[in-house]
Amino acid sequence: MLATAYEGGADALDYALVAVGSLALAAFGRVPRIVLAVTTACMVAFVLHAEPTTAAAFPVLGAVHIAAHGRHRLLAAGTGLAFLGAFFAADPGGDGAVERTLLLTGWFVCAAAMGVAAKTWQAYVHQTEERALEAERTREEAALRRAGEERLRIARELHDSLTHSISIVKLQAGVAVHLARKRGEEVPPALLAIQEASGEAMRELRATLEVLRTDAPAGSPALLVERARSAGLPVELTVTGRERALPPELELGVYRIVQESLTNAARHAVGAESVGVHLDYGERQVVVRVDDDGVARPGGPFAHGVGLTGMRERVEALGGALRAGARDEGGFSVRAELPVDSPGAPVEAQGAWETQG
Repeated sequence: MLATAYEGGADALDYALVAVGSLALAAFGRVPRIVLAVTTACMVAFVLHAEPTTAAAFPVLGAVHIAAHGRHRLLAAGTGLAFLGAFFAADPGGDGAVERTLLLTGWFVCAAAMGVAAKTWQAYVHQTEERALEAERTREEAALRRAGEERLRIARELHDSLTHSISIVKLQAGVAVHLARKRGEEVPPALLAIQEASGEAMRELRATLEVLRTDAPAGSPALLVERARSAGLPVELTVTGRERALPPELELGVYRIVQESLTNAARHAVGAESVGVHLDYGERQVVVRVDDDGVARPGGPFAHGVGLTGMRERVEALGGALRAGARDEGGFSVRAELPVDSPGAPVEAQGAWETQG
């Protein structure tokens, strides 16, 4: 507006066109294509109605930059060329018309290039942050896995050393007490204390080993669903078939599959309006299915993650089959088929999707 007033010769219509073309940029975050069209149309009308000046290109430069940043590169290039054509046609024989048009062409190229570069930089930063989060999660899972392996190693060491030694002590004390009583001698209190203390130590050691060896789930799938709901994830649990107690390994497998699937849904199913957890208790197998309606699409880019790899290994160890991938209707689905009566015999997956995620 100041440049138009400085140049002089503008009327009310010219000021109105400049005002509308400039103020339209305020809506760039919501409707960048409409902003580009309105701004370009106003400024083209301005340069055709009034004497064209390079200042008239400033709002269009901003709109082209915004459109290029918003992935509308072809539209930005087309409208930029249209404005340049109108700018030159307004006064083709004027002094320096060609030079000014070429100067503006360079400005438009820079505006579009900076928009594309800014978008690329944002995508790079986002990808770097995602990789950092995934690396942090992988480190946590690796640390938990190493802790579990160390726990099992400690349990084996304790079993191999302490259990044997304490058993010998308890056995020798019991034999000594039996012989003393058989000979009618008074059993020394110290010997009775040794026998009692060794028995108590054996009981405590067995309890400790059970704690070290166990990997029992800290709850149930229903509890996992409740926790996910309280965290803001719209989860619904559906149970079909005859619900019953399962073998400990199978019960743990069901729990871990639901747990990992809900974790993945919370992390990756951006904008999901519903997440369904389905447990089907069949006579020969248990089917666990977790579906979400997030942003995943068939054929879209997915990165293999540690969570799905661990899930697949757990399912295969139980003799089952895992299917995971994007759904045709959108979103992601995980389906695990776990045999009940014959663990260890792999179940062939019919029509299994390619495991992704």
